[in-house]
Amino acid sequence: MKNLDKRNKIIEYSLKLNSTNLSPLRSGNISLRARENENDGYLITPSGKKYETLKPDDIVFMGLNDEAENNDSVNKPSSEWRFHRDIYVNKKDAHAIVHAHSPHATAVSSHGKPIPPFHYMIALAGGEDIKCADYATFGTEELSSNVIKALENRSACLMSNHGQVAFGKNLDDAFELAQEIENICHQYTIALKLGQPKILSFEEMKKVLDKAKNYKKE
Repeated sequence: MKNLDKRNKIIEYSLKLNSTNLSPLRSGNISLRARENENDGYLITPSGKKYETLKPDDIVFMGLNDEAENNDSVNKPSSEWRFHRDIYVNKKDAHAIVHAHSPHATAVSSHGKPIPPFHYMIALAGGEDIKCADYATFGTEELSSNVIKALENRSACLMSNHGQVAFGKNLDDAFELAQEIENICHQYTIALKLGQPKILSFEEMKKVLDKAKNYKKE
């Protein structure tokens, strides 16, 4: 079987979606950039299967030019395959993607607004705030377009009334970033209960963004 290690890695992190409560039950999806039969594409979790039942051959390969209806896999790819594909096409540094319906990120996303820099860790997503993609029906081209727009100069964003998506150079990085986004959203909901939080200045966030480039190396 091609890309067996990557398929097993996707299953490992799919199970972590449930065990960490980052995305409960069947919600969320995971993908990894891959190449099969000389085609550039990605491996993605199938639609509608419980993560605990996943096997390597359940993971679906999609070419970067493929449409789900033309895929000859036994399993259907996740209904959100479009924005996974479009992230890989538009973000050359994206090698893994985690989409989660994490509780606090989903709650914050229901307001349809970006998260301002109430905390410097916002910079981990790549900018001075965390954008929120406009709402569109799941699985649609419109949703994918909205996500790509919200990810401009970012490696993570919220998805209005839906959840969050994060990408990285590997699944470890993408999953950790998704966890960071969930934690930031949790902190933000607590801060709002106390009133309007103090917002860090643009100048301060520029300093933080420069330091954040080396954050994981320290």
